[in-house]
Amino acid sequence: MTTPAWATELVAMVSADARVAQPQLSWRRRSGDHSTGVTRRHDGMIAVRAGTDEVDQRLTLLHELAHWLSPVPRPGRRVVHHGRAFYEVAFELYRRHGLADADALRLESARYRSSLRHAAALGVPGAVAALAAHRSSIRARPRRRWRILVPEHRIVLERDGRWTVCVTCRQRVIGINLARIRRSRRPVRHVLMTAAAS
Repeated sequence: MTTPAWATELVAMVSADARVAQPQLSWRRRSGDHSTGVTRRHDGMIAVRAGTDEVDQRLTLLHELAHWLSPVPRPGRRVVHHGRAFYEVAFELYRRHGLADADALRLESARYRSSLRHAAALGVPGAVAALAAHRSSIRARPRRRWRILVPEHRIVLERDGRWTVCVTCRQRVIGINLARIRRSRRPVRHVLMTAAAS
């Protein structure tokens, strides 16, 4: 679909202000209110799937532009993708390009709760109260009581369609855990537990 004029203008303005090369912008629609986006620096592009909420569209594009403007990490150096340095750029862009602090905090924290902690440290108005409210809601959640569903057992792997599962408890084993179990010289054991609100 055609990229809206305001989005093209915003990309050009942010890039010119920062004196960086302008990324190519891919714009598509998605059902639902919220937008999603991704920055592909190696391809020189930003892709946005725009929901129906226009404020969220703007925030999503600015979020991806913040990734575009953030320094490229030096080889071998680990950088937190959504860390303090990123949010310093992002919240400045939100404010400079017409997003109210309350909207920026609400929409950003709906995606990444850690943004509230960074926003509070950066002095974004309303962030301290939003962070306190979030922590209070976590403390108010009912505590869970854990019980053993399948006792501790040795993991024996087998294929189940496209997944690798434990023969005993039928749990999927994926990623780093699957690699660790496959290369282990000794048997790896685990226990399957479940939780219920107390």
